[in-house]
Amino acid sequence: MRVPNGRRARILSALAVTLVLPLAGGQAATAVASPVHAAPVQAAPLRAQADAGATVSAVDWITDRRVAVWVNSPSMGVPIQVQLLLARDWNKNPQATFPSVWMLDGMRATDTENGWTAETDAESWFADKNVNVVLPVGGQSSFYTDWAEQNNGRNYKWETFLTKELPPILERDWRSNQTRAVAGLSMGGTAAMTLSARNPGFFRFAGSFSGILSTTTLGMPQAIGYAMQDAGGFDAGAMWGVPSSELWAQHDPYVLAEKLKGMSLYVSSGSGTAGPYDQQSDIPGISTNYAGMGLEILSRLTSQTFATKLNKLGIPASINYRPSGTHSWQYWQFELRQAWPQIATALGVEVDKPACSVGGNIGGTASANGWLGDCLTSEYDVAGGRAQDFRFGRIFSSDGGTHVVAGAIGGAYAANGGPAGALGMPLSGELGTPDGRGRYNSFRSGMVYWTPQTGAHAVRGAILDEWARQGYEGGPLGYPLRDEVQTPNKPGAVQGFEIGAMYFSPDTGTHAVMGKIMEKYGQLGWENGALGFAKTNEVPVRDGGRFTEFQGGNIYWSPATGAWSILNGQIFDAWKSVGYENGRLGYVTSDQFDIPGGVQQNFQNGFVTVRDGVVQIVP
Repeated sequence: MRVPNGRRARILSALAVTLVLPLAGGQAATAVASPVHAAPVQAAPLRAQADAGATVSAVDWITDRRVAVWVNSPSMGVPIQVQLLLARDWNKNPQATFPSVWMLDGMRATDTENGWTAETDAESWFADKNVNVVLPVGGQSSFYTDWAEQNNGRNYKWETFLTKELPPILERDWRSNQTRAVAGLSMGGTAAMTLSARNPGFFRFAGSFSGILSTTTLGMPQAIGYAMQDAGGFDAGAMWGVPSSELWAQHDPYVLAEKLKGMSLYVSSGSGTAGPYDQQSDIPGISTNYAGMGLEILSRLTSQTFATKLNKLGIPASINYRPSGTHSWQYWQFELRQAWPQIATALGVEVDKPACSVGGNIGGTASANGWLGDCLTSEYDVAGGRAQDFRFGRIFSSDGGTHVVAGAIGGAYAANGGPAGALGMPLSGELGTPDGRGRYNSFRSGMVYWTPQTGAHAVRGAILDEWARQGYEGGPLGYPLRDEVQTPNKPGAVQGFEIGAMYFSPDTGTHAVMGKIMEKYGQLGWENGALGFAKTNEVPVRDGGRFTEFQGGNIYWSPATGAWSILNGQIFDAWKSVGYENGRLGYVTSDQFDIPGGVQQNFQNGFVTVRDGVVQIVP
């Protein structure tokens, strides 16, 4: 949870203390169960349901090993973003599948990015781990559960999404197998235990970092309800009903503890007092993170209660009670590192990366680009040459040279199939554009351009040739804004740029459509409308006007009249006969429209009608 300071935070802290005092006497630190660093748990996997019906609506490669996937969730009725950090050997072993670690967010989860990448160094830290990391995005105050009712504009069905809808996509598209671990902080720690208990065999490891692990004991439903109101205005009653309802017990890790038998478990919390990552207040031992103090006290109390029950049930777990520390990200980042050896053992992967060395042409390039960090793999073969992965990018070597591809450009390269894809091997490292605004890499069959405003996109083939002829990013179109896509109903391709789009078809070649002419073209159905594909780029005409010729007609624009289409046919021929825009009619001022018995089109100085095949020019 990302908790604010202030009066409400102080109230929550006071509430935590009042809850602790009457209960702490019977739930002391004797709740420590035995640490676990045993062999992997061989629980039978819960097979993903292939008929869940979820589909993928979009994929965005952020880097070559970080991907955002938008999944259409049938249960929630909206696209849900899930980000993936791909396994260390993802590129080196393209046929391999990998275990996964699911990292759950806290109460104040945003719809933009999972807190584990936004608030910690998890992306770079996981880079040398041979697991796919699954990062659900969103779910503020949800506890990653299926809610009884819709609330605050949300239809939360997170348990269904995570355990039924998402797994088939991860297994089919992202080379994830059914060996899974789950860990989370605060709300996510609660959910890690609850989801594991409610779905036996789905996860082999569950880790709670400052989770609330007893949700139905005296005062806890009220504390949870208060926190949910504070984090987004959510009603806990919409989640599980009134505190006495069976749904609360069905989602309480303490009540469900027996169902965790056979799992590898990790539980941690601080004490709530100021620790090494806290800012001290004027009161000794008290940090300025008042809400974080109160929430961590609640976590410690419920974690002890939970651990005591595990101990009585004979369920081993690693328990880490820190002597200090509040409810904040620096401690959870620390706990992830502490838990990793146990996670790796449960998943059957190595704790540390295998030794790798750097030499030859790749070694020289690596030495010149120290920001790439340490090597993650040895060299390996790729289509057209060799490659090696580093913590912050990749190096490729071929007869076209040895070059670095990294960051967002690396993501666009991966999205296009990497060395075996449409772009082929790199011919340059990352270079700056003349205007100082963007960056690019050259490849055998194209280029990838990036700016902070547009992201990274490949440009290739006939579209690249025409864009280059017009001056690349310095020409009228600016930088690419979209990837090239095939036109849906006719042979051809289109790519969006800042100021318009470049269209290609086998019959018309490659041409730019821009500005207000582009806007009008879209209103008329793009290439699927009566105009078809562009046959020219924009052509300047009198009084600052411009036009683009299409298969089925033209679109004219001028500062005085705006943009209008004129289709091939009798009206166009009549306008041509009197000198186009230079003649007595002037510029077009409307699209063609129906009139009784025929059609009409208006111009600056008159109109043209066609009735029963008879053309009339009216000045």
